[in-house]
Amino acid sequence: MLEIRSPLQAQLVQWLVQPGEAVAAGDVLLVLEAMKMEHEVHAPQAGRVQFHFYAAGEAVAEGDLLSNLELLAHIPQGLEAEKTNKIPSQPGASPAPPALPDHADAPRADLRKVQQRHAHTLDASRPEAMAKRHAQGLRSARENVADLCDADSFVEYGALAVAAQSRRRSADDLVQNTPADGMVTGIGCVNGQRTVVMAYDATVLAGTQGLRNHQKTDRMLGIALQNQLPVVLFAEGGGGRPGDVDMPIVAGLHVATFASFARLNGQVPVVGIVAGRCFAGNAALLGCSDVIIATRASNIGMGGPAMVEGGGLGVFKPEQIGPSAVQHGNGVIDILVENEAQAVAAAQHYLSFFQGTAPSWTAPPAHALREVVPENRLRVYDTRAALRGLADAGSLLELRIGFGVGIHTALARIEGRPVGLMANNPLHLGGAIDADAADKAARFMQLCNAHGLPIVSLVDTPGFMVGPDTEAQAQVRHVSRLFIAAAHLRVPFFSVVLRKGYGLGSMAMTAGSFHAPLFTVAWPTGEFGAMGLEGAVRLGFKKELEAVPAGPEREALFQNLLARQYDNGGAIPMATTLEIDAVIDPAQTRPWLVAGLQSAKVGPWTGPSVDAW
Repeated sequence: MLEIRSPLQAQLVQWLVQPGEAVAAGDVLLVLEAMKMEHEVHAPQAGRVQFHFYAAGEAVAEGDLLSNLELLAHIPQGLEAEKTNKIPSQPGASPAPPALPDHADAPRADLRKVQQRHAHTLDASRPEAMAKRHAQGLRSARENVADLCDADSFVEYGALAVAAQSRRRSADDLVQNTPADGMVTGIGCVNGQRTVVMAYDATVLAGTQGLRNHQKTDRMLGIALQNQLPVVLFAEGGGGRPGDVDMPIVAGLHVATFASFARLNGQVPVVGIVAGRCFAGNAALLGCSDVIIATRASNIGMGGPAMVEGGGLGVFKPEQIGPSAVQHGNGVIDILVENEAQAVAAAQHYLSFFQGTAPSWTAPPAHALREVVPENRLRVYDTRAALRGLADAGSLLELRIGFGVGIHTALARIEGRPVGLMANNPLHLGGAIDADAADKAARFMQLCNAHGLPIVSLVDTPGFMVGPDTEAQAQVRHVSRLFIAAAHLRVPFFSVVLRKGYGLGSMAMTAGSFHAPLFTVAWPTGEFGAMGLEGAVRLGFKKELEAVPAGPEREALFQNLLARQYDNGGAIPMATTLEIDAVIDPAQTRPWLVAGLQSAKVGPWTGPSVDAW
């Protein structure tokens, strides 16, 4: 005989087995209720119920005797035999619960309802919208998210949201036509590391910003900041949505999304991606990103056609506002690609630089660096050959190629370590630094500083660009940004002078002073001066030159004086006077940089933020 006792203080709701009835192990004998929750009491073994000591509706205390169970030597026909793995209960012990089924033929009703509801959020539920999207040569938001994230790693937040338009549309309409309120949000792995991903869905209400997708965005941005997770934003869409009528608001200017997105600046890497049209609020978020990746077919603008026309500024097609050629040339777009697949690949490449040291790498041929700078000191060349010669094979990622072309900026790896690379470009203005190049390089230093990437600067500049036209571009303010950005660096800085290191421009390329970097070295082709050597001769020896008749004789004197200046300002005299640290074989540049990277430390982050420009 086994005693069936109450496992808790409760009220007896219902007996399911009457005295004299036989039961199998695991059968439910009665139901108790406590704190509005029902608890089943099961038969620990096969047997026959003897008595009911309490009736339905009566209160019982923990341990109260509810019934006796007479154990049966022979299981009555039709009763399930006791399972061999069931442990018999001792008198007074809580009855063991029934074993879980190994499988179910069909999901229960509550699960089926959830599955059906989630099915409406998927692309397959809207074949016409997907067909139209694909006909435009574009992918869906979910296709982009799936491509960006490692397989099966994305967990979606807010999938069941719909547009806040229940006062003007039916529930079925909203579920079918406004899935996820036009924005896919969640956390997935990119290159194996967790990343917040948000993608406006241009097939839902033109990718506009609804009340609920603002709430979803704010939720994800808070998670990103609190947990220091990188953020990727697919920003295609048309900005604010006036059709959301469920909330009692007038203008909606109190939303926190834009402030929350901007608050990530300098805290975590933030990537913006655009294919198609990106206007108004979507563009405002995009502009807060560290890096903007866009396709050639993209259009980016702070106002779309309707806003432009509403402002009395004319009637334009979407394709006329902020096309990629314009936005790449003016510096808005950092990385220009052909399609969304390339955009996703570029985002994965970019994020990889903030995900630690690569375990393996392939070094480029070191001796090729010896041929980068021509022997003819007047011959121009492409310093990107030096970037490629220093970076691990396949690691180089250039930023803002279309803007500020006087300085190249790129992310790369050297023996697996992520670094920022910048180099003067002698193919543009002879390497002189103009306002756009200064802006580009200063922001690049801020970007590397914020995210802890050491900076390698390859110097070949005659100095800052000068002249009346240049000064009309606020040159004084723009170029000084280089000095200010460098003064706030917490990351190691290394300078390699490839050829010309003249004047203030070369100092700006060496963090403000030749002795500011961890090291400043020169290749044998290095030449130095407080200003360009030709200019120094013409100004410093003006009287001597004018004393000689114009023509071949004066030119011969000029070349003689120039050669003397060049000899005095060569790399070896600079190293002799300790104005630079060494003159090195170009093939030894990578070993020097590796030694520097192993020696230097990254300091704590204290700001300032990374300029949007």
